[in-house]
Amino acid sequence: MNKEGYINEAEENILHTYNRFSLVLDHGEGVYLYDTDGKEYLDFAAGIAVQAFGYGNKEYGDALKAQIDKIMHTSNLYYNVPIIHAAERVKKASGMDRVFFTNSGTEAIEGAIKAAKKYAYTRDGHAGHEIIAMNHSFHGRSIGALSVTGNKHYQEPFEPLMPGVKFADYNDLDSVKKRITDKTCAILFETVQGEGGIYPATKEFMEGVRKLCDEHDILLILDEIQCGMGRTGEMFAWQHYGVKPDIMTSAKALGCGVPVGAFLMTEKVAEKSLKPGDHGTTYGGNPFVGAAVDKVLEMMERDHITDHVKEITPYLEEKLDELVASYDFLTARRGLGLMQGVVSEKPVGQIAAKALEEGLIVITAGSDVLRFVPPLIIEKQHVDEMIGKLKKALDQM
Repeated sequence: MNKEGYINEAEENILHTYNRFSLVLDHGEGVYLYDTDGKEYLDFAAGIAVQAFGYGNKEYGDALKAQIDKIMHTSNLYYNVPIIHAAERVKKASGMDRVFFTNSGTEAIEGAIKAAKKYAYTRDGHAGHEIIAMNHSFHGRSIGALSVTGNKHYQEPFEPLMPGVKFADYNDLDSVKKRITDKTCAILFETVQGEGGIYPATKEFMEGVRKLCDEHDILLILDEIQCGMGRTGEMFAWQHYGVKPDIMTSAKALGCGVPVGAFLMTEKVAEKSLKPGDHGTTYGGNPFVGAAVDKVLEMMERDHITDHVKEITPYLEEKLDELVASYDFLTARRGLGLMQGVVSEKPVGQIAAKALEEGLIVITAGSDVLRFVPPLIIEKQHVDEMIGKLKKALDQM
């Protein structure tokens, strides 16, 4: 079947919730993807910050194949060895004390919200607590996660949402202070805002919110779903700031393609929050995803992935800065590590489509940002190739 045939079949059978590019991907190798026509694409999106090791990594694939041959699923009524190993590794990488494995980042947010609410319920003896989230944030599309996503465009068709959520302005400490009441149980935000336009938190904001939380016995929840797992040059972005959360969420590169997420917490939160019967999942933390998480974290530590990200980041930033200086409709670059954004006054969706024609995959963030979240294994020559292809696309604008 040709590309048009595949696309027509998809449009007839799959619910139209995505405006997909006219591209049918077939396989990948390293940092390149190939469509059903055999055309090669340099991938600077990594499946939206998922494919940390790129494609076709034999060691990772062999680990999954070996687990498939043993057992894929058991349910959480029993223990399994892969997830026990994975839990130990993710605890070591994060410095947190307890972990619950989910099927996605959205579910990790749901669990984090429930843990915070249960902590406050245990502490105060009653429900009715509130959460402070951030404007222009994105945490997922389920009702709970959508309720703490600060974007009316996503929320309005599904209201009424979960009550008890107030929105403050990101990187504005006074805005947060004004929303704290005796009902506030948690403050939730992305350490680096992703969909909202690639905005890293400032050190002052991180430290200020942490201090507020400590003063009022409020839990700090950091969303590390996109910015975590080595993407910024530390295993988790909050480690740049030395500001530890009470609860954090992870997903995306945690499984490098296998659907898995997690929320982690300190022992203090664990002791006063979720107990047997409060939360659960059929698939979460099964042996198959456990093998994936275990291998991903083993490879990241052994291969010093965060060191590589720190080495390649200055070169990517330099080349993106030169790009911004070369086009009057590109106005700024911002980001942290291999999570970068370039602001454009011309439609970023059109730029991404033109780039695709040139054999480059880039994605957008918000309405005016080109987003660069490549596999963490890229080298300087891949940055140069990306810039060359992107220039051809920009010249057409």
